[in-house]
Amino acid sequence: MTLVEHVKLAGVVGAGGGGFPTHVKLAAKADTVIANGAECEPLLHKDGAVMEHRAAELVRGMQLAMEAVGAKDGVIGIKAKNKHAVAAVTQACAGTAVRVHLLGDYYPAGDEYDLVYEVTGRLIPPAGIPINVGVVVGNVETFANVAAAATGRPVTHKTITIAGAVATPATLVVPIGTSFRDCIAAAGGATVADPVLCLGGMMMGETTDNLDTPITKTSTGAIVLSREHHVVARKLKPAKAQAAIGKSACDQCRYCTEYCPRFLLGYQVEPHQVMRSLAFTATGAAHWNQWAALCCSCGLCTLYACPEELFPKEACDNSKAQMRAANVKWTGPATVKPHPMRDGRRVPIKSLLRKLQLQDYDRPAPLRPAPLQPSRVTLRLKQSAGTPAIAAVKAGDTVTAGQVVAAPAANALGALLHAPFAARVETVTDTHLVLLRTA
Repeated sequence: MTLVEHVKLAGVVGAGGGGFPTHVKLAAKADTVIANGAECEPLLHKDGAVMEHRAAELVRGMQLAMEAVGAKDGVIGIKAKNKHAVAAVTQACAGTAVRVHLLGDYYPAGDEYDLVYEVTGRLIPPAGIPINVGVVVGNVETFANVAAAATGRPVTHKTITIAGAVATPATLVVPIGTSFRDCIAAAGGATVADPVLCLGGMMMGETTDNLDTPITKTSTGAIVLSREHHVVARKLKPAKAQAAIGKSACDQCRYCTEYCPRFLLGYQVEPHQVMRSLAFTATGAAHWNQWAALCCSCGLCTLYACPEELFPKEACDNSKAQMRAANVKWTGPATVKPHPMRDGRRVPIKSLLRKLQLQDYDRPAPLRPAPLQPSRVTLRLKQSAGTPAIAAVKAGDTVTAGQVVAAPAANALGALLHAPFAARVETVTDTHLVLLRTA
């Protein structure tokens, strides 16, 4: 059986948030494989924990991936500040074709376009992907899962960080489908009366007050904050109100554009131009939408750059959604040249922490290697790019640990879903399964 087949059977997907099925990436040909360990979302530490405690698996997964795609160069990008992770991975790389590339402590060092340029000096073509320049990129946990897949172990558990307003911030290993409520309890409980979760981080994550939201294969963690926290209050503002504020208040200062990491790499992303479209109806909408097409949704424009606390990232997100709905593709220039001020405009994580009012929560979140043992899990049927999986079990069935419980339709893009432990199937719907532990 080939590595691609092993990885497909194990249900491996991008573990850093993207969720693209990994077996598809490994079926390509490339000269370089990069493991993304930048982890630039403030307060999250799960990638650092994976690199420190699963370094051998990470490097083995890299070697297997390199062999599969025909790459001669393997690089693990890690921020130099993560000294324990750097030491562990450097030791694991000894005697292999995999090496460590040290990154600065800035946001968003983990953006694929930025990482590929930093490591290889290559610029991904506008609207392109890393394979267009001969590179395969995956999260460090993804490559550790590739190594596990090669030995027949499917993806059933996830490493996440619980940080912010909790008694004891921690990085946890949990069965997929575990609720964030259980994870917060394992971190000593919330220290605020009305907690809100920033799932996946403050900058790019989803904001919800539903503590029963389940962990998926793409979860990276949650920052727990009070509903009254200034940034949370901004994030919870309705989209219509965000647009109305921008329409009335944007003075075209260009700070959102001048700090944009994609703009500084030379791509035609200009959030201030997108903000202009808020003042129009249909006239010129398609033209202004193009300025959002290459946005990576990092959130710097909204949460760091804008002096008036407007919402250019959200305006870009809306523009991109409109373009997808109308099947409008990028038609701008293909030439990319980095901005001469790029290095000087990078945003240090410490500055970002202050701007986000998170400095009081900047505490260690050490790994607890023993997995949580919840009695119930909720498995969402869509946990990757592509189509949702289709349940392969029914209510009342019993399943064993590692058993396939859902699979994508034949020839559809997606990933298999496995039971994380022996269980009885309590509920089956079009969107999720609920499993009750039996052992």
